[in-house]
Amino acid sequence: MRESTKTTKTRDLVLCSIFIALITVGAYIKIPSPIVSFTLQTIFTNLAGLVLGSKLGFMAVIGYVILGLLGVPVFTGGGGIGYVLQPSFGYLIGFAVGAFVIGKIHEHYRRNNFQFLLFCNVVGLICVYICGMLYYVLLSKFYLGNSIGLLSLFFYFCIIFIPSDLVMCVVSSYLAKVLIDLKLGR
Repeated sequence: MRESTKTTKTRDLVLCSIFIALITVGAYIKIPSPIVSFTLQTIFTNLAGLVLGSKLGFMAVIGYVILGLLGVPVFTGGGGIGYVLQPSFGYLIGFAVGAFVIGKIHEHYRRNNFQFLLFCNVVGLICVYICGMLYYVLLSKFYLGNSIGLLSLFFYFCIIFIPSDLVMCVVSSYLAKVLIDLKLGR
């Protein structure tokens, strides 16, 4: 029994490490778009929640964030503790929250059809947007000393990302379905 627990912990550590690497690679793959360029981070953070589950998915994203804050250049703009003062840092927090929420919904209902996985990813995406926009509002008010209007906030920090993020939700839902069907997830 003891060996089984050790094997499970090792497997979990390896899976988290793989997803940290995938999220890092995703941060550096930029896809140009007519509105705004985007990275593939969303695909891998969504997959972390669906494939690893709420706790391990959250841990994988937090591990990625911690590496970046320690100075390893894993973020799109590099790394280091100063990154917490970047407007985009709230989205990194949102990725962790989103992976947890995605995993929780999936664990609770245990449905693996594409439509349900897409629903989970869209709920996670909403979490990412809420964290990102809230963080920017707090950063603007308390650090930058200015504020942003509600319409500008929604436009610059949500609306322009929706088309590409929805595509990434579709892709990550499809990939999760394949991986879950292959029994590669938890």
